Amino acid sequence: MTAILKTDLTPPATPKRPVKTEQLGYSRTDNYAWMKDENWQAMMADTSKLDADIRAHLEVENSYSAGAMENLTPLKDAIFEEMKGRMKSDASSVPSPDGAFAYNHRYRIGDQHGLYERVAINPITKSPIGEPQTILDAEALSKNHPAYFDLGAAAHSDNQMWLAYSVDVTGAENYEVFVKPMDGQAVATGITKSAGGLQWARDNATMFWVERDENQRPYAVFAKNIHDSNDTPRLIYKETDPGFFVSVSETDSGNFIQISAHNHTTSEIWLIASDTPLAAPKCVSKRQAGIEYSLHDQGGYFYILTNAHGATDFSIMRAPIGDTGFQNWEEYIPHSSGTLIIGIETYQHFLVRLVRENALPRIIIRDMRNGAEHDIAFDEAAYGLGLMGGYEYETLWMRFAYSSPTTPRQTFDYNMETRERVLRQTQEVPSGHEPSDYQCERIHITARDGEKVPVTLLYKAGLVKDGSAPLLLYGYGSYGITIPAGFRTSILSLVDRGFVYAIGHIRGGMSKGYQWYLDGKLEKKENTFNDFVDAGRALAKAGYSARGKIIAHGGSAGGLLVGAALNQDPALFGGVIAAVPFVDVLNTMSDDTLPLTPPEWPEWGNPLTDEQAYQNIVRYSPYDNIAQTAYPPTLITGGLTDPRVTYWEPVKWAAKLREYQTGHAPILLKINMDAGHQGESGRYDSLKETALEYAFAVAVVGGE
Repeated sequence: MTAILKTDLTPPATPKRPVKTEQLGYSRTDNYAWMKDENWQAMMADTSKLDADIRAHLEVENSYSAGAMENLTPLKDAIFEEMKGRMKSDASSVPSPDGAFAYNHRYRIGDQHGLYERVAINPITKSPIGEPQTILDAEALSKNHPAYFDLGAAAHSDNQMWLAYSVDVTGAENYEVFVKPMDGQAVATGITKSAGGLQWARDNATMFWVERDENQRPYAVFAKNIHDSNDTPRLIYKETDPGFFVSVSETDSGNFIQISAHNHTTSEIWLIASDTPLAAPKCVSKRQAGIEYSLHDQGGYFYILTNAHGATDFSIMRAPIGDTGFQNWEEYIPHSSGTLIIGIETYQHFLVRLVRENALPRIIIRDMRNGAEHDIAFDEAAYGLGLMGGYEYETLWMRFAYSSPTTPRQTFDYNMETRERVLRQTQEVPSGHEPSDYQCERIHITARDGEKVPVTLLYKAGLVKDGSAPLLLYGYGSYGITIPAGFRTSILSLVDRGFVYAIGHIRGGMSKGYQWYLDGKLEKKENTFNDFVDAGRALAKAGYSARGKIIAHGGSAGGLLVGAALNQDPALFGGVIAAVPFVDVLNTMSDDTLPLTPPEWPEWGNPLTDEQAYQNIVRYSPYDNIAQTAYPPTLITGGLTDPRVTYWEPVKWAAKLREYQTGHAPILLKINMDAGHQGESGRYDSLKETALEYAFAVAVVGGE
């Protein structure tokens, strides 16, 4: 099926400019290191500063890929229209109550970014009173920035008189902050380097935000009177360890501003009473390597979700609000091995926890007045379940969302006292969706070391398992992130064409608990890639597909996954789709000036100081393990202003894959010159990127 791609075009010739590196007694040479702009920090802020030779090469790469995929345009356009047809053009979120008003986000027909609105409500019944009021028209704002526009946050003040919002217009994730009265015009606040999130204090004037340093790391919390343009921002907290990122939010009750300093394995929280926002923050419990914790206040205590004292799958401890030191933490809900506590929420009378057991989630509600518990679970073979939070603390109602690969997303309000469940919204599929047309299956494959790896499958009902079906195998497998078995309208464009869609719940995520994550990081990282390859092999053996008919699909750290899997068994895959792929692991983890490098050493290891970490990484780093072999068709994407996976990683990888390619399959690179890690920001523009990926998949392994 590769004939639909133009394979007679001459791919770009990437000049070699060898750079030799000596590190911990090892030597390596990188022929394509010149692709990294020496002034990348300045370029992130102003792309016109990109080195001319690099820009010229990227433009040639984009031109080649566009030409090679020119014949895919009708298929891509058809897939885009299908995906667009499954989206409700005037979709709206369920209004979330906050006292006298309820807030929601709504799209008008044709909107990419939509608008934010509120409606007055009866405080008892929560029923709307009158017509909604538009408080922010993001669609109108986006028209001033046609190349790129992303709304980072829209947050209203406690008195509900003011709205603050943040905007990024480059994709580099530096956000400018504006404030407006609910029915008035916005003004600039002078805050131009926010990391995106915003947090009001109770005085309805003090705004907290996080700024990034010169290496694009969120490192410091500032505050100022957002209504006073002459008020100088005050430094509230500065993180001196480049391995820790900083964020700011509020506790569930809203009584405290909380500043979190964290990496992937260690956390530390500082608190400020929201009523005294310029007071010095106080540390809850000093950081201890390997100890994670988060806070939720209720009834005179902080309830602490933590892995302290060997609670691998986390326990809930508590400490008095006035004395939060580690020595005062007492066990409240004990650790239960194999039942991962994913997250908790507190309300005036309730504590709610989301847990995962045997790769399936459920919600457990505890009445704090009497200790009684009950849970919410579902019966499908695989499903996604999530807490949705809300603005109100003194309420009997909580909100959660449910979906499965065959069941569109449902939003429920649930009375924690009476157990009444109210379906507030079911995701509409305007072009039609019949769940019985599809089958969802959860299987477990046996990895090479004997572990049982869950795999979620979606395919058309009546699939004959004779190996004839193409299959898209998706995975991530890092940072403990678990890919939920939820409803995705976009994937139906492949399933309707006869594809089997498979999610590998591989080690490095937390599908089977926190230990599942620990078994897929650092010196055990190769388990992640082995699980993915073994899943593909098992699915082929079971007749769901066949070797050479499987598409490997992953993005960011999932791009690392598919890159490593590609090196391990290239003939298993009929094609590879790698979006913003983290593939130059050794070089990136050896460059401590890059935004994510020091914070990610706990995930991958530090090859600058640890010889074992160097050896571990060099064994699997996709860029360092390319061999002379026949690689399948590969589509690689990146973003010029991406601060997470910098653009030169996919560029270098594409060049080296081509250099070592012994077959005739094309290696295609597409760099978005106007976006970053998230790609296009509009809801329709982002679909176009997915449509291209899926058209590529159909082109290289077929479909009905």
